Amino acid sequence: MHAAPSPIDWVRAEQVAIAVAARRPAARSTLSVDQIASVDVVEAAVEAVTGLRPAHGPATVQFVDRPTWIRANLASFRTMLAPLLDRWQQKLPANGTAAGFSRQVAGAEMGALLGWMSTRVLGQYDMLVGRSPDDDAVYLVAPNLAAVEHRYGFDPGEFRTWVMLHELTHRAQFTGVPWMRDHFTSLVDESLSFADPDPAALVTALRSALRDRRSAGQQVRDGGVMSMLAPPEQRAVMARIAGLMSLLEGHGDVTMTRAAGDLVPNADRFERILRERRRNANPLSRTVLRLAGIEAKLNQYAAGVRFIDAIEGAKGLRVVDRCWERPEHLPSLDEIRQPSLWLERMGTAVA
Repeated sequence: MHAAPSPIDWVRAEQVAIAVAARRPAARSTLSVDQIASVDVVEAAVEAVTGLRPAHGPATVQFVDRPTWIRANLASFRTMLAPLLDRWQQKLPANGTAAGFSRQVAGAEMGALLGWMSTRVLGQYDMLVGRSPDDDAVYLVAPNLAAVEHRYGFDPGEFRTWVMLHELTHRAQFTGVPWMRDHFTSLVDESLSFADPDPAALVTALRSALRDRRSAGQQVRDGGVMSMLAPPEQRAVMARIAGLMSLLEGHGDVTMTRAAGDLVPNADRFERILRERRRNANPLSRTVLRLAGIEAKLNQYAAGVRFIDAIEGAKGLRVVDRCWERPEHLPSLDEIRQPSLWLERMGTAVA
């Protein structure tokens, strides 16, 4: 008996993604490796600021082109979505014209999004290269880095070191905090466990969103369109994920700024110009960012930085270390928005 095909045509996803990525010319750079700070130096700078030491030795940092980034992310998605897709295979028709068309559409949609993202992403920490906790990678997307460097006159060595600082901070968070990776993946698995492939469930969610548009709008800002369409149980888990990611992204931004020091003298300029770049994105880009949940990720950066600033202003630079003690100490999304709630829960409220 043949296994039912995946609900997503992964070959089609790769084909579409690479075709979409090719529509935007790739910039080239003649930068040599010795113009960029070494991984050891950057990881030492991150550890000096955070106190977090990666558990599995030095990072593997790869300069990749867009097709390589696309293939790596497709592989990670297949790993992450495997439990969900296994369930869907049991519920959805295994063959026939409708099933085949649905697989093609799902693959094309995923490919279109990944292809578009591949032209914008600068760096990424990928902890889902494999199932082993020490199987991870840091990607720096060379043509996108070169394009930004050329457009804004950035020093390539400094700029790439700056991007690497952020991604290696994420690696320190996920491997330097012993329970973080398992906690994050368990939240993702729990969220996916509530996903329902029944079209009737989608229609019900859309009707609910139309009845309460203000709430639906907030859900899209917090987690993209999938948050709006998720059942209540899934939204609760997604809120926990959003709170965690806000903390990690905000902590990553703060660490990147503090660790830059002599390594990246122009860090303030890089941050200011890229913030303006995001703010001035064209309407189509903003729509894609919102629907895909990427705008929610950008919001997480800002909310996380405000949270870090607030708790440090109240209780000092190392109060964030309380978050790394155990999962129960992580801030909720409400606590990210109101840091005093987290301080009170931790017993560190302002006197």
